[in-house]
Amino acid sequence: MNSEELKTLLEGVKDGTVDIDRAFKEIKALPYEDIGFAKIDHHRSIRVGYPEVIYCEGKTSGQIAEIVKRLMEKNNNILATRASKEDFAAVRDIIADAEYHEAARVIVVKRREIVVAEKQIAVITAGTSDIPVAEEAAITAEVLGNRVNRVYDVGVAGIHRLFSKMDTISQANVIIVVAGMEGALASVVGGLVDKPVIAVPTSVGYGANFGGLAALLTMLNSCASGIGVVNIDNGFGAGYLASNINKL
Repeated sequence: MNSEELKTLLEGVKDGTVDIDRAFKEIKALPYEDIGFAKIDHHRSIRVGYPEVIYCEGKTSGQIAEIVKRLMEKNNNILATRASKEDFAAVRDIIADAEYHEAARVIVVKRREIVVAEKQIAVITAGTSDIPVAEEAAITAEVLGNRVNRVYDVGVAGIHRLFSKMDTISQANVIIVVAGMEGALASVVGGLVDKPVIAVPTSVGYGANFGGLAALLTMLNSCASGIGVVNIDNGFGAGYLASNINKL
């Protein structure tokens, strides 16, 4: 249930077209549904505009499938991140048209029309190895109703590749920069554009990258203005934040 559906339901009770028992049945799962191993937040779409997203790591495939089933009963679009092939197989057993984006490890179930914003989000990677995190960001943004332009493998080791794509990048309203190694690409992009830049450090790199910590510290210490930084490998967080900014 979203805000408009709740308003319609209450209007129906008010004008007598919906009886109280039916209305009670519709809203009794608000604000959440307790299924033992999880408390599903059906109220979230009313509060923040999008249903609860499922983080799959640490959950069994059976638990994930059951959560998806309960969310689907509310006719929601569903996004599940960090999902394995085994998780997807369990979900597909109950929803035949579920989609799996293998690189991003994301499951998508579409039950409502996605209204797409006119303004665009650009997702940029320093290297090909950063694409899985970038795809998590891009698919998240698309499911949330955004146009996404992907500009991949344009890192500082060959900076001319970035410059050749600046026309495309400059058309975006929000820019996500995904980079591992030393994470310098976010600073470079931040110094070239007048749009908010969301930097995503990745765990891609050799030993002194420290699993993404080196890239994270570089991005946090950037001398370019207008850069915000999310957690290491957090493509989902970047895509969600970019969507919120893009729709202001």
